[in-house]
Formats: sequence, C-alpha cells, structure tokens
Amino acid sequence: MKDAKKVVVEKKVLIPFILITSLFALWGFANDITNPMVAAFKTVMEISNAKAAMVQFAFYGGYATMAIPAALIIKRYTYKLGIIIGLALYAAGALLFFPAAQYEIFGFFLVSLYILTFGLAFLETTANPYILSMGSPETATRRLNLAQSFNPMGSLLGMTVASQVILPALESDKRDAEGNLIFETLSAAEKAVIRTHDLATIRDPYVILGFFVIVMLVIIAIAKMPKRESADHEIHAWDSFKRLIQNKIYREGVIAQVFYVGAQIMCWTFIIQYADNLGLSKAVAQRYNIVAMIIFLSSRFISTAIMKYLNARLMLMLFAIGGILTTTGVILIQGMAGLYLLVGTSAFMSLMFPTIYGIALEDIGDDATLGAAGLVMAIVGGALMPPLQGYIIDQGTIGPLPAVNVSFVLPFICFVVIAIYGYRTYKALKISI
Repeated sequence: MKDAKKVVVEKKVLIPFILITSLFALWGFANDITNPMVAAFKTVMEISNAKAAMVQFAFYGGYATMAIPAALIIKRYTYKLGIIIGLALYAAGALLFFPAAQYEIFGFFLVSLYILTFGLAFLETTANPYILSMGSPETATRRLNLAQSFNPMGSLLGMTVASQVILPALESDKRDAEGNLIFETLSAAEKAVIRTHDLATIRDPYVILGFFVIVMLVIIAIAKMPKRESADHEIHAWDSFKRLIQNKIYREGVIAQVFYVGAQIMCWTFIIQYADNLGLSKAVAQRYNIVAMIIFLSSRFISTAIMKYLNARLMLMLFAIGGILTTTGVILIQGMAGLYLLVGTSAFMSLMFPTIYGIALEDIGDDATLGAAGLVMAIVGGALMPPLQGYIIDQGTIGPLPAVNVSFVLPFICFVVIAIYGYRTYKALKISI
C-alpha cells in the first residue's frame, strides 16, 4: 500500500493528461461501433460468419502492421508527432467508408478499416507509455488504469450508435412474424436496393467520425504537451529487442495480451450470434452488449480503486479465474442464463489490458517505446481469433450443443493463459520481495 497516498496525476500535467486520455475514448468508439458490423456485413453482403469476421482481421491486423513503425517514429521524434500521425490515419480510414459504400465492395470496407487502425496503432503505441510517464513510476499502473477507464466510455458510445442508429435502420435485418430474415427470401433486384441503403447506413457514422477526428487533430497540434524526460532519441531497435525478448515478464506479458484481446473481441463480437441463436434480433442483442460495456466500465473504476490495496498481479489472476467460470457457463448453458453469463464476463475483463500492459513494462527503462509497440502488436489477437470462432459457429451444432456455445471455448482458453500469467508474475514478485 506504499503508493496508496501518492498523487496519480499531478496538476502540472493535468491538461495534457485529459487530452491524451480523450484518445482512449476515441479508439474505444472505433472498436465498438465496428464489432456489431461483423453481423451486419454477414447479412447484407450474404457471406459466412468466418468471412464476415475478416472485419476484425482487417481492423486488428492494422495494429500488427503499424505498431513497430509507429514506435520507431515516436522514438526518433516525439510523442506529439506520433499522435498527430495517428489521428491523420484514423481520419483517412474513416472517410474512406464513403467510396467503399459507393462501390459496395466488402474488400474496400476492409481496406478502410485497415488504414483506420494504422492510426489507432500510432495512438495506442504513443498514448499508453505517454500516460505511464506522466508522473511517479509507483503510480504508473494506477494512472494507466485511470486513463483506460475512459476507453469503455468511448466504447459505450460506439455501441449505442450501433444499436440505436445503425442496426435498427438496417432493412436487411427485418424479420417476419416467425423471426426469420425477410432479406433471404427477396429477389436479387430487391436485395440490391436494400444493400445500397444499408451500406449507406453503415457508412455515415464513420464519415462523421472522420471529421470529428480531424477536429481532435487540430486541438492536439496546437496544444502544449510535455516532452519525455529522456533526451536519447537514437534508435537502437535490435538492442532493445534483445533485452525485451530476454525479459520473461515482458515476453509472457505480450503472449497474455494476445490472448486477452482475442477474448475481449470474441466476447463482444459474437454476443450478437449467441443472442441470435436464442431468437433475438441484432438490435436487441446489441443492447446486451451495451449492458456488458456498462458493467465493464463500472468494474474498471472499481478495480482501479481496489488496486490501491490489492496487488495488481493478484487481481489479474483472480479476475481471470472469474472469466474462466463465466465462460464455462456460456458454453454449457443453453438459454438466457448463458447470455447473462456472457454479459457478466465483461466485469472480469475490465482490468486486464492496462494491468498486463503495466506489469509487462515495469522497469524496462528506455526500451519502453519498443516494448509498448510489442504490446500494441499483441492486439493482433483480435484479428486471428474471431475468424476461427466464426468458422466454429458456421458448423451449426457440435455434439449436443449449438456451435455458437462451443465456440466460446476459445475465450475460455484465453482466460486460462491470463490466469497463469497473473499467477507467475505474482509469484515472481513475492520471491523478489
């Protein structure tokens, strides 16, 4: 409890902290307006769950592509430049939704998302270590958890726009009295009219978002931001890489982060398919996603407060065990109780990303920029795992269970990996003491 009374954010960096923290909400919005689009594209483009999940492959693949280049630019120049480049790429990707909708090509949408997440890779590679550096090292993990608490606020807004603006307006999701999709029974000409309407509906929030991001870019560009204390802007990437790969806590932290992001994206993306199996429409299912995000947000603030008194590594292990228990119920229970447990899983995911991030970057000094890039690259877990889960869901049934239930064995495995990381790092800390 030695850091319980230390100031988490000093007054001299309060304004920069607020500006950088707003970026956490900004990429949260992009993440969670996009998750429901997997189900939307599946219907309107008439593709499989596995192919529709390529939305996530493109979205989170952008992180893997651009994290290292972002880190090298940030190391050579400044955090502020990294943020400006990130916002410019973010805006460009969002605005590309306009021509994508005009051409009605699924691959064009994927390219737009891919470019958009080039920007998010810059923002996350920059913002996370920037927040860690804005004060005492003893309060760094708490400070990052505080900043990350605003990420689900943006996510919640993204989910709300999806559920209240996009999904209810989709003509392709209209159902008959028995709950069957009408779109599947229409002629090719009728489907073409609906497809044009629905893709425009999906397009508009992204285009508006692109213009908003440009406004944020201007604000950040003219704002006075603190410079990092280290004067060394030389790039020694290979030396840093060798030190990082030899650091067991960092190395295993990257692995844990891959599995965490995979678990988060799967639980939030395929909640719609899980609810659909229970006869709920996309718009109604998305409301459960909103509840999950409210739980996630509340739990993030609560867990950040508790972290004053309980070790972050111990909490990570305990929360991962909670995720193991809830996903077990999601797999085995057929009915609304399984859906409630899937929603409840968000309470246990709440502290995982920033806590793994903070633990992995402890005491790595000047390697922090490249180390942060490795942890941002770990977001590729959100690209690799959803298509696999989509493939499982496409099987219909597996044994006595619906395939959508069985597919949640993947998040279950992810939580097992995270629990092991929490245990191993907590044990290592106890030994060092």
